[in-house]
Order: sequence, then structure tokens, then C-alpha cells
Amino acid sequence: MWNNLKKMSLVAVVLLGANYGVAAENNRSPFERSQNRLEKEVRHELVMLPFYGVFDNFEYKMEGNTVTLMGQVTRPTLKSDAEAVVKKIEGLERVNNQIEVLPVSPNDDRIRIAVYQVIYGSQSLNRYALRAVPTIHIIVKGGHVTLEGAVATEADKNVANIRANGVSGVFSVKNNLRVDRS
Repeated sequence: MWNNLKKMSLVAVVLLGANYGVAAENNRSPFERSQNRLEKEVRHELVMLPFYGVFDNFEYKMEGNTVTLMGQVTRPTLKSDAEAVVKKIEGLERVNNQIEVLPVSPNDDRIRIAVYQVIYGSQSLNRYALRAVPTIHIIVKGGHVTLEGAVATEADKNVANIRANGVSGVFSVKNNLRVDRS
């Protein structure tokens, strides 16, 4: 009897939680729901591009039914592919493509690989490499490194920064990693 009562209480809590989530979504205006859907679709389309990788970074901002694409890519085709897939999203009226194509540089390529090896070769950071697109993105331009993405702890953020700074030929490291505990 007591177990049945516990189970019924758990079911009630789950149902209330589900209703709360639906109620919270219903409290949003149609515009907010539409914006939320558009943002999710833009993000999904960008990360699903076949040649998007650890040396590329996509960012975007929504202003009504206009999306501005930003970030850096190593291939010009990735810039045009990003614009093409986002333009197909129903509800978007305009795409402003401000993605920067990084210049071709054998030295930058060497630095990219070296930074990748010291970050993802680190025992404390190698778990971030286990995803289809690793969460720490390494952007290199003219010997200057920018780390973009998300890590689980402040310590991981600091380790990535220290390891990238230790690579020969790196002039500076800008650490834009976010600590995301989710």
C-alpha cells in the first residue's frame, strides 16, 4: 500500500512538472515561441554542416526574422554553405552573412594542430573531444589563438588556456570559453 502511494505521488509530481512546462511555454507570446524555434533551427542547421569542425566557430544573432551569421571558418565553402542552409529555414526573411574566412597560412595550420594536440591530448580535457564536434573550438589567425565554446568547469577553462599558451609560435591566446554546467 505504502509503495503504491509513493508511486502515485511520483506520478502526480511528474504530471505537475509536465503541466508546468507546458504552461510556461503557453505563457510565452507567439512571437517568443517563434523566435525560440528559429534560434533552435539556426543552431541545428549550422552544427549539422558536414565540414564544420573544431577549427571553425559559428555565432549568430536574431533580430526579428533576420539572422546575422558571425564567426570564423577555415574554408570559404563553409561560409556559403552556412548561409544556404539557414536561408531555407521557414520564417526567416533575411540572412546577413558576416562569417570571416580565415586566411590560408601554413604557420596557422601548424599552430591549429599543435593547440589541438595539447588541449585534447590532455588527460583533463580529452573528454571534450568525444563528441561529433568537440566543444572547444580553436581559432587561429596570424599566430593569435582564440578558444571558443564551452567547458564544464573553470579549472578546465584555465587548463585549456595554459596549454594553448604553451604552444611554440603562439603570439597570444584569447580565452572565450564559457563554463556551462548543464
